[in-house]
Parts: sequence; C-alpha cells; structure tokens
Amino acid sequence: MNRSTFVRAALLALGVAAAGAAQAAYPDKTIRLVVGFPAGQATDMIARVFAKKLQDTLGQPVIVDNKAGAAGIIGSELVAKAPADGYTLVVGSSGTMAINPSLYSKLPYHPLKDFQPVSILAVVPLFLAVNPQFPAQTAADLVKLAKASPGKINYGSAGSGVTSHLTMELFKQAQGIDLIHVPYKGSPAAVTDLIGGQVNVMFDTGPALLPHMRSGKVRVLAVASKQRNAAAPNVPTMAEAGLGHFEAPAWVGLAAPKGTPKEVIDALQKALASWRDAPEVREQLTAVGAEPATMSAPEFTKYIQAEIDKWALAVKLSGAKVD
Repeated sequence: MNRSTFVRAALLALGVAAAGAAQAAYPDKTIRLVVGFPAGQATDMIARVFAKKLQDTLGQPVIVDNKAGAAGIIGSELVAKAPADGYTLVVGSSGTMAINPSLYSKLPYHPLKDFQPVSILAVVPLFLAVNPQFPAQTAADLVKLAKASPGKINYGSAGSGVTSHLTMELFKQAQGIDLIHVPYKGSPAAVTDLIGGQVNVMFDTGPALLPHMRSGKVRVLAVASKQRNAAAPNVPTMAEAGLGHFEAPAWVGLAAPKGTPKEVIDALQKALASWRDAPEVREQLTAVGAEPATMSAPEFTKYIQAEIDKWALAVKLSGAKVD
C-alpha cells in the first residue's frame, strides 16, 4: 500500500469512527417535547417542569411544542410519524394514551404499536366538587341525595368522553346512582357553571378546582386516590368518605416513536432518576395537585395496557363514541 492510499484509508476509518461516536452521543441537539394540549392545561404544566429538569440533566435544550386539538390526537399523531431518534418525544396523558383508543373508532395512532413508552411522569388525582349551595356536605351525602332522587342531579364535564366525564361514569356504576351528564367544551366552562350553580357536581383536576376551593367558590368533597393529596390535605379520600376504594387518577407520561433505539430510552430513563424526589419538581407539581412518579419502560408499557382496559369499560358505560 502506497502512502496516499494508506492516508485515504486512515481518514476513512477515522470518519467512520467519528460518525459512530456522533451517533452514540445522545443527545447532541435540541429535544422537542410535543404536548397535544394548550398552554396552561395540566399536561402542559407538567411537561414544562419536566423540560426544565431534562434540560438541566442532559445539557441540551429541551423545548415544549404545543400541538393542541382533537383531544390530543394532533400532537400524538405527529410524534408517532416522527423519526425514531429521540429528538421528538410526546408528553401524553391518560386521555391520549388510554381513553382515545376506545373512544375513537378511527384513531390515527395506537399507544403501544406506534410508541415506545418511556416512563410515567406524574399522577393527577381527580377531585369531586359541588356548588357551595348544593346541600351535600360530604361525598356520602351526595350519594344519598342521588339515590333519593335518581336522574334529578346533574354533573358537568370537560366534554363527552374525556377523563372528567368517564370518571363520573365509573363513580355512578360503583355507587349505583343516576346523574344527568352536561358536557362542556373544556374544563374552564364546566367549572364556571359549577360555580354559577348551573351544574351541581363534577370531577376535575387540582389545577381546575383547588383555586376555587380556596376562594370558597366550590366545595370539594373527596379525592379519587389512595391517599390524601398534599395540595389539599383536608380533603378526604373516597375510602375515608365511606365510599370504598374508588381510584381513577389521570396521569401524564413520556413516550417516543416506536423503533427508538434502546440506548436512547436508557438515556432518558437515566435522566429521570432524580425526577421523582427532586425538591423543585415535587414543589411545583404539588402546587397544582399532581404527584411526580416514574416507572421503567416495561412497567409503563404494562400500565398503559391496564389503563386501556380500565377506560374501555368507562367508555362502554358512558356510551360515548367519536367517529
């Protein structure tokens, strides 16, 4: 081999080695977290706390990209079709990942076939609230009133088929009561009418209800979780209210397009190591009634499947369906 041929071969080998090193160095550019909901909604708020934590841990910019619309479908579909390289991820929810598969007959993505689950990020308990003038002082009172007057009490929700609607359907089944559903176009409108007395009762998240509880505009009767919520320590659980272990939390989680390399998933999992117990994360999530959480990728995959099965029952009970 003459000198020029040797030099060319050496340079080629170095180039291949450098390309391999560059491929392995995840991340080496900006990561985009797609959220299928508008700014200020619970999923978005949690995504922004996560983006800051991920950026600090990985040393690369992490941006939140809101692609709101169609119950989170627009953002989810975008990520499902994105390159599986770890630079476009979705911060999804129980709505997009567990409810939509049963609710939409023509959903353009599947939460497990088109995504690689990474980890749950937060659990967002739902609170049961009534208008302050409504006679029920406790959740047990509400059930008694509903049994005494079937079909006379109405409840609001953020829309047909969304978490607040389906949670009430599960609650109705568990308690054997009949309430009239009044769907709204979003949580703010439903809460406004709860405050105004146009609807009597509803389930919703902490960000939607707790500020109004503190100002006396709504009365929160119970939280649908195993333990009391740190943002509202005086609110009893359903079990403490005498209604059994009724738990129907919403949740937020991280997923990547299917086919994302294992080393990328591992890097994201490693970055999540301090997420659950970081004081600044816990403080910010607690303020909105959410609880930070993590799972391994296999655990999160099994959890999503179990959630799909659970919410399929709620969709069936509600009769909600979207073509």
